[in-house]
Amino acid sequence: MTRVYVENLRKEFGDVLALDDVTLPFPDTELTVLVGPSGCGKTTLLRIIAGLEQATEGHVWIGEKDVSEAPPWGRNTAMVFQSYALYPHMTVFKNIAFPLEARSVSRSEIKERVEKTAELLGISNLLKRKPRALSGGQMQRVAIGRAIVRNPKVFLMDEPLSNLDAKLRVSMRTELKRLQKELGVTTIYVTHDQEEAMTIADQLVVMRRGRIQQIGRPEEVYFHPQNKYVAGFIGSPAINFLPCKYEAPNGELAAECFSYPAPQRVKRAMEETSAESLTLGIRPEDIEVDAEPSPGAIPVSVYMTEPMGKEILLTLEVQNRLIKALAPARLHPDLDEQLWMRFGEECIHLFDDETGEALV
Repeated sequence: MTRVYVENLRKEFGDVLALDDVTLPFPDTELTVLVGPSGCGKTTLLRIIAGLEQATEGHVWIGEKDVSEAPPWGRNTAMVFQSYALYPHMTVFKNIAFPLEARSVSRSEIKERVEKTAELLGISNLLKRKPRALSGGQMQRVAIGRAIVRNPKVFLMDEPLSNLDAKLRVSMRTELKRLQKELGVTTIYVTHDQEEAMTIADQLVVMRRGRIQQIGRPEEVYFHPQNKYVAGFIGSPAINFLPCKYEAPNGELAAECFSYPAPQRVKRAMEETSAESLTLGIRPEDIEVDAEPSPGAIPVSVYMTEPMGKEILLTLEVQNRLIKALAPARLHPDLDEQLWMRFGEECIHLFDDETGEALV
């Protein structure tokens, strides 16, 4: 049972500020995912927790112990890297056993723990093979096994699935999440893939330019983004952003391409803010598209269609503004065909253009 906590972490690489006053709890036994674009500081944060980088300022706590000055081998963490980093001249058994041999664990205990780990990962039949005889997924399992066999307090994973093909990546992340639940080990996982992050996270941490933008359960971050950046980063296809203004006399949100009656929650928010320039956010999956007009529907024309199996991704044109929408594949619209779109008031996100903060 191990909780990890970082407090006021700051990391500078010369003139580059990689982490800017990061304070973050990693709940015990849960899988926390750090997600963000390249250069946002997520791997630097992971390496500081592992002891592979020294923070310029701040503290790292593992359990009740401040390990800020402790060496990597004194933190009882296990790290899985993007590269498999297997020893090519060693068998799978030897690769998994290596951390135990380095600690002078008895041969009988090594055999027992390696075999138990291999069985857990479904690679018992591979123990006599060498890495060159393994597939990418098998090598990744061996790398994970080498971390598991140590019985660490914390797992640290730096984009461990990024070298796998798309189909294998999906199946491996399912196995990885199931494995983490079975082991109950506090896990910190780094990825730039927001779909992967949403799928496996218990706690999701969105980062940008060395700062935390939002912390929460994946569904909380998706449905209630705290700012425009989080709304744009989380969700696929990406959210539609439309510049707009609030017209108080008639109670409408006036975008460039249409006007929409403002819901009560928007009216209340506008009474409490001085923001004048706004951005309206609507996710493609929240837009309903019909072939026939209906009350309140907005006329659009089809700019492009992208079939996605049971759904079709439509790019719709509204007065020279392009909007993405997901529709049932049975719709089959032609290019330039006129359709009608509508969306519920509960689907609206509204942001202050100047600060980027969510208003509703």
